[in-house]
Amino acid sequence: MSRLLVTGSEYRTIPLACQLFQSREPLPLDCGRSLETFQIAYQTYGELNADKSNAILVCHALTGDQHVADRHPMTGKPGWWETLVGPGKPVDTTRYFVICSNVIGGCMGSTGPASINPATGKPWGLDFPVITIDDMVRAQTRLIDHLEISELFCVLGGSMGGMQALEWCASYGERVFSAMPIATAARQSSQNIAFNEVGRQSVMADPEWRGGRYLEDGTNPAKGLAVARMAAHITYLSDDALHRKFGRNLQNRQKVTFGFDADFQVESYLRYQGISFVDRFDANSYLYITRAMDYFDLAADCDGVLANNFTGTKTRFCLVSFTSDWLYPTRESRAVVQALNAVAANVSFVEIESDKGHDAFLLHEPELFDTVRGFLESARAKRGLPAAGRA
Repeated sequence: MSRLLVTGSEYRTIPLACQLFQSREPLPLDCGRSLETFQIAYQTYGELNADKSNAILVCHALTGDQHVADRHPMTGKPGWWETLVGPGKPVDTTRYFVICSNVIGGCMGSTGPASINPATGKPWGLDFPVITIDDMVRAQTRLIDHLEISELFCVLGGSMGGMQALEWCASYGERVFSAMPIATAARQSSQNIAFNEVGRQSVMADPEWRGGRYLEDGTNPAKGLAVARMAAHITYLSDDALHRKFGRNLQNRQKVTFGFDADFQVESYLRYQGISFVDRFDANSYLYITRAMDYFDLAADCDGVLANNFTGTKTRFCLVSFTSDWLYPTRESRAVVQALNAVAANVSFVEIESDKGHDAFLLHEPELFDTVRGFLESARAKRGLPAAGRA
């Protein structure tokens, strides 16, 4: 399969190596509308055992996709969580059958605003219905049904992926044996909603956005999306991490220019992050997915009592946070742990000392690796999966 990427006024066709699930059944959405048909692009790693009890669903964050442990077809870079997922790694693909899907609303093969609206034959653009985290998970259940897996051994994810993991446990807990929500929260904070709004306004202020119709017009709001990415990327890091990596070092010069070029290394880094992002991500998808995160509030439908989502749960939980994560600080994970304790759930919690900020869950953090491996080993023993070799 392939997807169309707009660069300037020309289309480039990018081949995508992944599997596709096509649903012909309508998908009801929280906004009151439905997707009459939709598709999910996904990747699998490892082998599903005979009784289909070793399946792990890895849920991606805002700018992630299905390429969790294989080389990305557009960037050529390793999978976004290849430090954690693979043969012999904490999520061991010689033992577990790992599934990772691109969320609906995404832009790497799953149905989203860049997809063709069957009613018009043109890209959906802003005619695409607004989606929620619940909608993403509801679509994922169709994929899991298609794979004929009745119960997932584990649902695992960080940031927005952690939100999906929590939604799975709240809405489909009987299908989740264990769950690892990492660096996440049960609701989006007002500060994070504010950061997301800055990013969306940046995209929409770009004249090439064309009211969301840029695909039809052959343009691309690259500058607006790049600035949105730059602003968001700052929130993924900590002050210590930025200081350690860049300090106030100048970029390829001995003194400041008294102008507005990238004098400092940190400026150059952020510009690179912005420019490289627009080559692999759709601007409207950025609007839709950030909005889905903003609407996330697990307690809202339970009379404001988060614990009510998990009453009677049999799922085994392990939550992880990082000390320097100010985007989803430890108090957010503790709130979930307290809610789970209130219903006597089986829950453990690990706060990892790290100065890498929110992005720590994607980086080389040995304590995270040990935590994931240990939790899965414990759940494996409880589930009765083989201790060694293929599951």
